[in-house]
This record gives sequence, C-alpha cells and structure tokens, in this order.
Amino acid sequence: MDTTHLQAADRFVVSQKTTVMTNQYVVSSARSDGSAGEVVAFAQQELMALKEQVIIYTNESRDRVLCTIEADQAMDMGAVYAVRDEDGEPIGSFREKIMTSLLRSTWVLEQPGLAELTGRERNAALAVLRRVWDFLPATEFVPFAWPRHFDFAEGDTHWMAVERKFGLRDRYLVDIAGSGLDRRLAIAQAVALDALQ
Repeated sequence: MDTTHLQAADRFVVSQKTTVMTNQYVVSSARSDGSAGEVVAFAQQELMALKEQVIIYTNESRDRVLCTIEADQAMDMGAVYAVRDEDGEPIGSFREKIMTSLLRSTWVLEQPGLAELTGRERNAALAVLRRVWDFLPATEFVPFAWPRHFDFAEGDTHWMAVERKFGLRDRYLVDIAGSGLDRRLAIAQAVALDALQ
C-alpha cells in the first residue's frame, strides 16, 4: 500500500466514537486550526478479547488494513504491543513502563533504525492528582476533568506530542516533529494512549 501521502502529514486528530461493544477512533489530518480534516485512518478495538488487539484501517469502510496493534501476552501489565503493516511486517512496537507509570504514565516507542523514544505525561503534578482522584470514594463514575498530554522524545530531542482536548468525547491532537517517525506507528501509539490505558 502506498502511504506516501500519510507519511508527509505532521498533524492528526484522533477522535473516539461512542459505541457499545467496541472502541472506535477516527483519525483525520489536522487543519491549521486543529480541527479534523480528511479521514486517514479508522481504528477498532474489540472489547473483552483474550489479548489486546486493535485493527487500524485506511478509512471507516474498513475494506483495507493500514496496520494492526497486538499484545504479545494476554495480561496487559508488561505487555509489548507490536505494530505491523497490512502484510504482517513489523513497523515498530511500544510498551508501558509499569513502575514509572505508577506516578506518571510513561511509554517506550521503538521503530527499527530510530533511537528509543520515551513518552510521558507532560504535567507530573496532574498525573499524581489523577491517580489520587481514582482512589477517592464517590468518584467512580465521575471522570477526571483535566486532559492528559504526552511528549515523546529521545533525550532533549522532541519527536511527537499527543494532547487531549476538552470535550465530552476523547479527542487528541497529534503533532509529529520527527520526519523519520513512521506515521502508522505514531497513529497506533496515539490510539493506544486512550484504548489501552
């Protein structure tokens, strides 16, 4: 599949759709004002699956696979998620750093030929506050209102930001600074920040 047009894009909007039995996300190119433009991908995660798997299609008709995300084990804790193209060839992988994520969610993103990227919640204080909120009585059905933002970097070199926007549904703006980062892997990681957390 020719992904030249997709690989040239630097900004995407990831919007969750409200469904009962699946998690679905529409990925669009982002306009200059941050609003959603042309649909470039559609992700679907079956709930209650033995192993986590997300299929990302080229559009909402789901007639062509762009890439897949699949866990290497049934248990989420410590799982490595492989991202593969439509032919099953590896694009890259990501995993959550469990111990570090106890206080501040942290992910490791790997792509062959690139250095390992570390993605963590931008605001450490908000990360801790969100965890405290989850343990408070009577907050079980009240979501934490402040959005989470993630920055992915290699040392001091910034590669990607995923910013959650305010709204009733989950919506993220993805900004990619590193030209060598495969956009399919970037989209997969952005979807996973919502679907797999």
